[in-house]
Amino acid sequence: MTLFRTLLFFCCLSLTACNNDDRARQAKFYAFGTEIDVSLFGVDTTTADATIKILEQSFTQTNNMWHAWQPSTLTDINDAISQGQAITVSDDIETVINQAKSLANNSQHLFNPAAGKLFELWGFHADNWFESHPPPHQSDIDQWLANIATMDNIQINNGSLTSTNPMVKLGFGGFAKGYAVDTAIAALQQLNITNAIVNIGGDLRAIGSHGKRPWIIGIRHPRKDGMLASIALQGDESVFTSGDYERFFEFEGTRYPHILDPRTGFPARDAMSVTVLHTNAAEADAAATALFVAGNDWPQIAKNIGIEHVMLVTINGQIEMSPKMAKRVRLTDHNPVPIIRELDKIIQ
Repeated sequence: MTLFRTLLFFCCLSLTACNNDDRARQAKFYAFGTEIDVSLFGVDTTTADATIKILEQSFTQTNNMWHAWQPSTLTDINDAISQGQAITVSDDIETVINQAKSLANNSQHLFNPAAGKLFELWGFHADNWFESHPPPHQSDIDQWLANIATMDNIQINNGSLTSTNPMVKLGFGGFAKGYAVDTAIAALQQLNITNAIVNIGGDLRAIGSHGKRPWIIGIRHPRKDGMLASIALQGDESVFTSGDYERFFEFEGTRYPHILDPRTGFPARDAMSVTVLHTNAAEADAAATALFVAGNDWPQIAKNIGIEHVMLVTINGQIEMSPKMAKRVRLTDHNPVPIIRELDKIIQ
């Protein structure tokens, strides 16, 4: 899944209770092709303005590093892989790739950042992804499946990255957004700002509180106007949602969402949305993608990844939750009674 270009901004999560009377200072800027909202509590205007500039620089730097198709560090890596060459990577790059590799393995590669060529086949690694076009031919998908690329095909030794599978093409759209948020929160903490929210295109991480009250966010309904539910955050938590309404194109009356199932090569079809609550934004981002792909099997994958707070809306509109998520989420009155599903044993 890619994040760097969106034609329209749809808010999966909406921030509430942040007016000037409560001394929460808000600012918006654009990076990653989407709107970023920052809310700071308990800081003066001068500090807030200076902080926003630092965060904007942070997001721009991350975008320049991980953009999937415009010139970036990531495209340099992919060019080297396609040519069968080694490329030197920094310690920071190695750390991010290794984190993504661990998450991919734990999700049984349902989160698969190495599947960039598959996303290219579907037209999602391009600025005009939203335009109507035919889906790829089955023969092209079969060829990709026969040479499926995973993060296990990436090796880094002494700062040198190589891959023996030329089908590998990295794309961190299901991960880089969370990584950017984590980086921004770390920058805030270094500035001794302890009460804030960083919201990128509807996904967010919050630290501290809104004065004497918690930060409260709303989760967008995947099919209707308005909110599906709300969550009061506790201290330092991230909320990320993957949905079939975020990015898609239509062709001859059929809608093709951008979240692809690497097992079939086609868009995942069992869910409308998945919301994950977790302390780490990058992990929440990747987990939301993996659990959306997992569909009915999400409790097993959630257990593997170590995610305890999950809410999934099935393609039929049924709400399913993990036990711990059920204790945190407040559904709006018109929603159906949710099904609580225990997390299964770890898959061996």
